[in-house]
Amino acid sequence: MSLKDAAILAYKKTRRKSFVLIILFSAALPVVVSAAAGLGAMRISPVETTRILAGKLFGLAQWYDGIAAGAVAVVWELRLPRIICALFTGAGLATAGVIFQAILQNPLADPYTLGVSSGAAFGASLAILVNLTTSLLVPVSAAALAFAVLSLILVLLIAAHTPSAAENNGASLVMAGIIVSAILQAGISFMKMISGEQVAAIVFWLMGSFSARSWKDALLLAPVISVAVAAAALFAGDLNMLTLGSRTAETLGTPVRRTLILYLLLGAAITAVCVSVCGIIGFVGLVVPHLLRLSVSSDNRFLLPLSALAGALLLAIADTSVRLISTGEIPVGVLTTLLGGPFYIYILLRRRGARAL
Repeated sequence: MSLKDAAILAYKKTRRKSFVLIILFSAALPVVVSAAAGLGAMRISPVETTRILAGKLFGLAQWYDGIAAGAVAVVWELRLPRIICALFTGAGLATAGVIFQAILQNPLADPYTLGVSSGAAFGASLAILVNLTTSLLVPVSAAALAFAVLSLILVLLIAAHTPSAAENNGASLVMAGIIVSAILQAGISFMKMISGEQVAAIVFWLMGSFSARSWKDALLLAPVISVAVAAAALFAGDLNMLTLGSRTAETLGTPVRRTLILYLLLGAAITAVCVSVCGIIGFVGLVVPHLLRLSVSSDNRFLLPLSALAGALLLAIADTSVRLISTGEIPVGVLTTLLGGPFYIYILLRRRGARAL
């Protein structure tokens, strides 16, 4: 068998495996949503949960006749918006992870590498502090989103004027992101210090949580993440070219600058919206793409949809778990970091052992 035939066979095998996983993940989504909506302090049977969800979605009130009004309200008004936020945040962070790992050519990159999360955290902390200490009412999500955008603009401006910008866009962006993040984290620490006994409100938000998320939050996340993920997948072939390096991509006819800007904006927009709604949730955008890249394929045409689906499932399950394991509200960001950190160490050690062999 020639090398060309072997490559074609490997591609077909990867495509078949990816399609199977996409179908399985897609089929698991409604199951997870239905199960999560029925679990909690008030246990609602799967049949009743399904009737409530189907009746509300299709506008058929008779489907949930006979079910207590409290149960209907819990499923539709309290749990479902939270589940939708978790699904789209997980999909968004995993997609952003794929994007940043590709354009920065660094498997350790994640959605927070360029300082967007620090900008959002700074804006949210400032809004919370103002709300607690003055009579003003500043929307936390809006402030987080605004400062996330400002931090991205600052990172891009710094990166464009560094001496190495022409030779290595990725390195310049990472360095600029580290600088901006350090400054913003110092500002967050200062606000924690002056907030006194009310520091808990800032700390809880920074940990990342879907507690008290509403339909307003879900309707902000859903369209932005859907459009961004679809756009990222649509131009995944160009993203594959970027992983070969700028010069090689240009030689192969890829519009490098345009593609780089497009994906930077997509990744930053996804991260900013996710962080503005739910705070900082770590390791989803790092572990999910990396694990799928190792086990399935590094081809972004398959990796992007797979990561989006896997991230959605992972975060929805994680958020449901924190609701069940404690009567108090445990921020889901704590759970993802506690589990994701050791798991990622295991992946790194396993890769190192494989190279040694």
